[in-house]
Amino acid sequence: MEAQDDALIRRYSETRRPHPLGRQKSVKASLRSERERLKPVRDVADVVIDTTKFNVHELRSFITDRIQRGNRDHNLLISCVSFGFRQGVPDDADLVFDVRFLPNPHFIPEFRPYTGRHPKVAKYIRSFPQTQEFINRISDLLIYLLPHYVKEGKSYLTIAFGCTGGKHRSVLIAEEVKKRLAKAGYPVKVVHRDSPVR
Repeated sequence: MEAQDDALIRRYSETRRPHPLGRQKSVKASLRSERERLKPVRDVADVVIDTTKFNVHELRSFITDRIQRGNRDHNLLISCVSFGFRQGVPDDADLVFDVRFLPNPHFIPEFRPYTGRHPKVAKYIRSFPQTQEFINRISDLLIYLLPHYVKEGKSYLTIAFGCTGGKHRSVLIAEEVKKRLAKAGYPVKVVHRDSPVR
């Protein structure tokens, strides 16, 4: 990669950093020295990219388009996290969805020892029409948003689903959304922050 001298001088001025070769000389003289040192490398380069006209985001996109194969949109690493609001929102969450509007299985004594992964608990939560509608709508929204996050340079995304204790509703929703995103071709992992596996 290279750029025209005026662009490089402006970049060094904006960042207020000295050129690594020029503690005792001007940026322009340092650039000349750098070009001389790198001439053997440039002479054998297969590709030379002039970064003069690119901003950081455009350059990233240009390089990614040139070297990546396959569907770039699906290279975003996604974590679906379930959590309990009682223990606080995950610090690393990019998107947070509150699922406390769904009926709470905690109030059914036989469900208390289990999580949203248990078939009886999952069946109970799924039995409400708003559950399926939420899963459908949130999955559609995410599948729409993910390519836009990639375009802006995001390489990983944490999507958090919270209920009161983080054991039942949020667990089921995180599992279901993970399935939908995986089916759409995205690499997704699920993490149940506040729930033992049962």
